[in-house]
Amino acid sequence: MARTDDNRQERLDSPKGMRTRVLPTRRRGRGDTFGRATEGIARGMGTPWFLVGLTLFCALWMGYNTLAPKPLQFDSAAIGFTALTLVLSLQASYAAPLILLAQNRQDDRDRVQFEQDRQRAERNLADTEYLAREVVALRLAMREMASKDFIRAEIRSLLEELDRRDAEEAALRADSVDDGEGATSTRG
Repeated sequence: MARTDDNRQERLDSPKGMRTRVLPTRRRGRGDTFGRATEGIARGMGTPWFLVGLTLFCALWMGYNTLAPKPLQFDSAAIGFTALTLVLSLQASYAAPLILLAQNRQDDRDRVQFEQDRQRAERNLADTEYLAREVVALRLAMREMASKDFIRAEIRSLLEELDRRDAEEAALRADSVDDGEGATSTRG
């Protein structure tokens, strides 16, 4: 078995993600935390409050460096507020990549959402087609099923046939009874 720096034995039969590493690696989720933080910063830079705050910051900076006594000024208006220009350039140089990172993460989320929507639409279409086939099958089965009128007509014809049969049997019994009485009377 392999040894790591902290004298623990590494099992080679364990999954790769479970093994300890010689060099420290990033913890899982940190990349996502960083991405969420940068999105929050980029989202904050797109608000009116950020613009108001930046405007107030610049106004205070320029006001202080213009109105304060010369020994207390740290960025002279005579040289065009060079330090303020550098601070704003630094802020812009960080803002652009943060905004791009936030846009890339949003594009990834949109891509995943689009794929999920497409899969959901395919499932809905398949379900709809299945239900349409089932409805058609039920309609066809309903056409083949006997209707109330057909069942009533069949029952009527059966009742008429039974009534006819009962009438014929009654007539046969009456004839046999009549024949039996005539036979006894001729014998007697």
